[in-house]
Amino acid sequence: MLLIACGALAREILALKAANGWEHLDLQCLPAILHNAPQRIVPAVEAAVEAARGRYARVFVVYADCGTGGLLSAACARLGVDMVEGPHCYSFFEGNEVFAAKGEATAFYLTDFLVRQFDAFVWRPLGLDRHPELRDAYFGHYEKLVYQAQTDDPDLTGKAMDCAARLGLAFERRWTGYGDLFWVLDRL
Repeated sequence: MLLIACGALAREILALKAANGWEHLDLQCLPAILHNAPQRIVPAVEAAVEAARGRYARVFVVYADCGTGGLLSAACARLGVDMVEGPHCYSFFEGNEVFAAKGEATAFYLTDFLVRQFDAFVWRPLGLDRHPELRDAYFGHYEKLVYQAQTDDPDLTGKAMDCAARLGLAFERRWTGYGDLFWVLDRL
């Protein structure tokens, strides 16, 4: 079986494969930067699924909706492939039901990947490195940064705290581990 996944999930998927002996799962990752232009996710996934036809009996898409407004789900249904449920990885890492119940509209979320790649995926693309005065325009309605930790890494926690400080937000760390991602992949 082929997993077509967001590159932001590569480390987590590889760790789960190794820890559970899931040798039957092959992994192909698409660039994580697609999240900065969600309209590019669906065409990239469609192309990857079509390219895998004939090589794999089954393909599973390891993306949630990820800002596509339901278009990714519709494309997967049309292509006859399943995908991870939920609006985004913040939800399935925390657990879709738990995340929905919290309703935290004023929280900005980071995963291990986004802590590692904060400058490349948030700070520089938003121009905050050149125009720090834009911080309030982007983050003025947020109250806290929630770091959803997949691993117990004090260095990443420190970096996440720095990200919160740079954004002027309160900091909260939540241990999520792999959340629903484990259960989704375990069923495969």
